[in-house]
Amino acid sequence: MVKTAKRLEKVELSQVRKMFEITDENAINLGIGEPDFDIPENVKIAIIESLEEGFTHYTSNKGFLELREEISKKLKQDNSLAIDPESIMVTVGASEALYICAQGLFEKGDEILIPDPGFMSYIESIRLSEAIPVPVQVKFENGYKMKVEDVQEKISPKTKAIILNSPSNPTGAVMEKKDIKAIAELATDYDFTIISDEIYEKIIYGKKHYSPAEFSDNVVVVNGFSKTYAMTGLRIAYLAGQNELIEELLKVHQYNTACASSISQAGAYEALKGPQKTVNSMVNEFQKRRDLIAKRLDEIGLECSQLDGAFYAFPKVENSQDFVQKALKAGVVTVPGTGFGQYSENNIRMSYATSYKEIEEAMNRLETIKL
Repeated sequence: MVKTAKRLEKVELSQVRKMFEITDENAINLGIGEPDFDIPENVKIAIIESLEEGFTHYTSNKGFLELREEISKKLKQDNSLAIDPESIMVTVGASEALYICAQGLFEKGDEILIPDPGFMSYIESIRLSEAIPVPVQVKFENGYKMKVEDVQEKISPKTKAIILNSPSNPTGAVMEKKDIKAIAELATDYDFTIISDEIYEKIIYGKKHYSPAEFSDNVVVVNGFSKTYAMTGLRIAYLAGQNELIEELLKVHQYNTACASSISQAGAYEALKGPQKTVNSMVNEFQKRRDLIAKRLDEIGLECSQLDGAFYAFPKVENSQDFVQKALKAGVVTVPGTGFGQYSENNIRMSYATSYKEIEEAMNRLETIKL
């Protein structure tokens, strides 16, 4: 019998993907973090034109230069980061970017600080690298925002890196500038790396996004096009950081996928160069849905923190597994908080990346179940 590698024994399949497989056509799915909008029309046209022009071959391993130049401009304009195109690597989604960081930066036995609750891929990517995930509890009373004092107490001589995610999946929290700056200063003082997952950067309500790369050189920025431009299936994102570091991380990317899809890169290039009105319209619609789900959760009696970004609510429940099953019987798909860390057994994640009408109906159905 063929045996898998021992390290896979500790790795779990995603709870979110399990909920994705539910095929009940009458169920309203609040489980998947995927915008229900179509990709922008100008991006569609660019992809079609690139096909007609035969842009279907390998690109540079890092991604074609014009795209990396546009990403460099974006980082300067939006984030005040001076990162040249040679210090940017285009990846097959943010998931590959995270995997590259784990494989290229972590050694067996290294300790990696992660937000808890936090995106489930963090802990599993760390385990695949045989490093040790160290949860930093982000507390309800702090609005699920990571605080510098909570990070400070988790730092040890084995700390190699920390993963930050703001706006946050699954909580919708947006970190404060003072904490981002202070954690960046810790990274410099203790010489560890920050992997900053900024994939929800543009989906933010009444707040401002800050990248830790503004305050420290010890930062690798992960960002992409899936959420901002509803391009999830095109699997296109990027890593940005110090040139010598990106050159080393390129080895993982080169022998994993060689390069991101040329067609997806063409779409990403147009997404950055073209008008941004579709992004603004999408965010405005998400804000309306956010207001609706926050109001209805409060009426139902499910306590929830302030939702400042992304498109998730993370309300408290008595027992997440029990609630998920009751909700499913009522025709609503949610995700148990246990999939997002050890401090989330009394939470469930709801995505409001679906229509206003469906959210309204989902809340009506949840109102009927015994909480």
